[in-house]
Amino acid sequence: MGASKTRMGGCETCHGNFRECPGHYGYLVLTLPVYNVGYLGTVVDLLKCICKCCSSILLDDKERRVFLKKMRNPRTEPLMKSELQKKVVKKCTSMTSGQKSVTCSKCGYMNGMVKKGQLKIIHERGNRFLDEFKAAISHKIELKTSVSVPPEIDPKAVYSLFKNMSDEDCELLYLSDRPEKLLVTSIPVPPIAIRPSVFVDGGTQSNENDITERLKRIIQANARLLEDISDTSFQNKSLNAWVDLQMEVAQYINSDVRGVPLHLQASKPMSGFTQRLKGKQGRFRGNLSGKRVEYTGRTVISPDPNLKITEVAIPILMARILTYPERVSQHNIEKLRQCVRNGPNKYPGAKFIKHPDGTEISLMFSSRKRHADELKFGYIVDRHLEDGDIVLFNRQPSLHRMSIMSHRARIMPWRTLRFNESVCNPYNADFDGDEMNMHVPQTEEARTEALMLMG
Repeated sequence: MGASKTRMGGCETCHGNFRECPGHYGYLVLTLPVYNVGYLGTVVDLLKCICKCCSSILLDDKERRVFLKKMRNPRTEPLMKSELQKKVVKKCTSMTSGQKSVTCSKCGYMNGMVKKGQLKIIHERGNRFLDEFKAAISHKIELKTSVSVPPEIDPKAVYSLFKNMSDEDCELLYLSDRPEKLLVTSIPVPPIAIRPSVFVDGGTQSNENDITERLKRIIQANARLLEDISDTSFQNKSLNAWVDLQMEVAQYINSDVRGVPLHLQASKPMSGFTQRLKGKQGRFRGNLSGKRVEYTGRTVISPDPNLKITEVAIPILMARILTYPERVSQHNIEKLRQCVRNGPNKYPGAKFIKHPDGTEISLMFSSRKRHADELKFGYIVDRHLEDGDIVLFNRQPSLHRMSIMSHRARIMPWRTLRFNESVCNPYNADFDGDEMNMHVPQTEEARTEALMLMG
């Protein structure tokens, strides 16, 4: 699963150490297959189309050949194929919903309506079947009240039905792969890097990740089910453990799933994989499209008609915190020497010096005069923001591309960001307490790009 958190020893898979190894997936084989909560609708659609005895599609030969010919036509585009697949499903379901059951043309089995329940699939057999069943048990008086026909199809039966489907029928239903893969037979166990445990109380106790907790519960439910199956004396218990396993796997994928029994509800809410991805705090919106960044300032805005419309006034407090890495050359060496002498607290100053070999010197406590004298071409000085620097200026909500534009900096006293009122329109800004963001591009390329594309 990757190098351990103790940082001792390498990874067994890639032989990397704790810093290099990205972690590797394992898997857990389930005792019995369960439904994938994300594909339950697709599974129901497929079951509507096939015979629940011989797995053949519920169309007569002529219709089947017509649909298959259209599906195999090289001119048929993917969107048209999707429409065809919907027509096939509609054709098969209209046969079942018209009358209560439809007889399979191949094996003569009576197929009833298939419905989606809460993490289960219900198969309502036809009236004729029920009448036959009632007639069979009519002489047993004590059975009349207690016996009801179990309408559910369990995942194992669905798995075997899908496994028996012919490749032609899969093609007809526009499946890119075998349908039995829509059911979960083994679940991936993600590496530690994806579910890190946090040590609390000075490293004595560990606080496990939600995914680890869910995996633990799946392993326990799986072990119970295996125990129940191998115990031949008691028959009905295994089904309860199977339902528990189904619920745990569903919550592992999506923790907001409905119909979870009370004994399976966690004491504190735990997130599944769906919760990690979706919503404002999810991976896409929270960590990929928008993330927290450095070299950023945010404060209240106010008007200043004396600035050019290309300028933005930046408080000196911000300018002392935000830096730009400037490379030392013959044109700027004297200016940067003065910045280094001033240090981090006096404006215009500098915070760090980076040498070409990668060493970084902080100017907070070191002898600044000596460093200023030793400054050479090619060194990089992280200097304070100064007049004329390119910055990006943005007001949320960013609704169109003029909501973020580049301006030139003007360092001024006081604590607000100021700009000309003529620029209020594109930002949709007013001065009743609005705040705005400012970002400082960190390379020459970024500055040029900001100036040319966003000026």
